[in-house]
Amino acid sequence: MMEENKILYTASLKISGIQFNVFTSQKGIRYLFVNKKDFALKNAVVTKLHPDDPYMFYVFNQLTEYFNRERKKFSVPLDIHGTEFQIKVWQQLMQIPYGATISYQMLAENIGNPKAVRAVGKANGSNPVSIIIPCHRVINSNGKLGGYSGGLDIKEKLLELEGGLSLKLFEK
Repeated sequence: MMEENKILYTASLKISGIQFNVFTSQKGIRYLFVNKKDFALKNAVVTKLHPDDPYMFYVFNQLTEYFNRERKKFSVPLDIHGTEFQIKVWQQLMQIPYGATISYQMLAENIGNPKAVRAVGKANGSNPVSIIIPCHRVINSNGKLGGYSGGLDIKEKLLELEGGLSLKLFEK
């Protein structure tokens, strides 16, 4: 008998010119790939579904609402896996308000580890459900965009959509 976390479902949909590939378990969204054509999941049995399947409908519906400026926060169930440090960083990312940006340095300070800027950047870059966990809201201290797994053009588009391209860093 295969473990439940090894059974995944997938569907793809293009929204606002961006190709989304979503993988979900029975518990929630596991991965959301943005404009990626090459991805491989190891040790998983994957079943392809239609975007309107109940496992997928809510995530695609919420992404559509987000791109229509009707949604600022996602409420789909997640089933993400990472190290304790990554989970801490991802939880902190979800505290960044819609339309705001912070620096990697501020993110490191917010998790109580101001010297872990590079590790925070690496955890940010390994976010398995970008947009839902808004890693695009993290920029370099000098105001430049930095990296983004979906590409800098997508990061810029997301920040413009949210009105956060002014790159004003928010303070707690």
